[in-house]
Amino acid sequence: MQAIIYEGPHTLSVREIPKPQPKEGWALVKVSHAGICGTDLNIYAGTHPRAKAPLVMSHEFSGTLESDHIPGIPKGSPVTVYPLLSCGHCQPCQTGNGHVCNTLGLLGIDCDGGFAEYVSVPVASIIPLAPEVSQKLGALVEPVAVAVHTLRERGFVPGDNALIFGCGTIGLCVALTLRKFGASCVLMMETDAARAQMAREMGFEVVNPIGLEMESFCKERTKGNGYDWVFDCAGVQPVADVLLDAVKVRGHIVVVAAYSKPASLPLIKGMFKETDLQFVRVYRFKDFEVAAQIVAADPSFKQIITHVLPATEAQKGFDLLTTKGTGAVKVMFCFD
Repeated sequence: MQAIIYEGPHTLSVREIPKPQPKEGWALVKVSHAGICGTDLNIYAGTHPRAKAPLVMSHEFSGTLESDHIPGIPKGSPVTVYPLLSCGHCQPCQTGNGHVCNTLGLLGIDCDGGFAEYVSVPVASIIPLAPEVSQKLGALVEPVAVAVHTLRERGFVPGDNALIFGCGTIGLCVALTLRKFGASCVLMMETDAARAQMAREMGFEVVNPIGLEMESFCKERTKGNGYDWVFDCAGVQPVADVLLDAVKVRGHIVVVAAYSKPASLPLIKGMFKETDLQFVRVYRFKDFEVAAQIVAADPSFKQIITHVLPATEAQKGFDLLTTKGTGAVKVMFCFD
């Protein structure tokens, strides 16, 4: 079968490899679409602590079930896959928190993932897609699940307002999910003009934060209070510098982005405001199921997908996301 292989830092190949043979408790999925995410970019750069070459990357993908022994899911059904690999035995797993398992693994990192014509996955991780969900949109369920988890896990309340830093895939997924969850107002901040324009076309107000006096700006927009919820979907120091300026007294800051470098925070401001500073990681299985329902009901999520390329253009796909000014947000490969 054809696969995109991570061969080492900044090195990809597209070549034939053996079709996987699922072990007991696993099943075979014929991949249709698979997306590049930030983790894949870290692997490509050679900075991921666990991923080892040669590796088939990607943990966000869709396809059709190839195996014919799955109760309730006939062979040929459109599916996506919950990609977490939890041990089931550690304290987090035993207390219902397998998504933060002490030895958490993922498809596409700790074993081969979706950048291939076929992938072997745990049977229990297979999630059917509604008939109205395209395979392209089905491959976006994973980042939408991150957004769903962010709001469900941290107790977002309908009617609250929100500020989002970053108009990348996760920022836009959070914004659209906030809209579905009943946010009274969503403001986004982004420095990249193309990404900002995409968010505007999706109906969001976007402001460039460069040069803003953040605290006075946010208070002016919120009757002197600051925002109920501030979501960091950017993961860079200039955003960390102003998170505590943007949030209201006893408000909520949620760090969704994975910081690639250590960051500093003016923590005394958090003390003065008695604010929450919270973090989220991936998603629960229920979040994945909810995300699949959301994308079925709201086709606007498809606007996040800017490029779909054949596997033979693997290098182009990664170049789009590692070069400034391309306007790329979600880049996928198609194996159909």
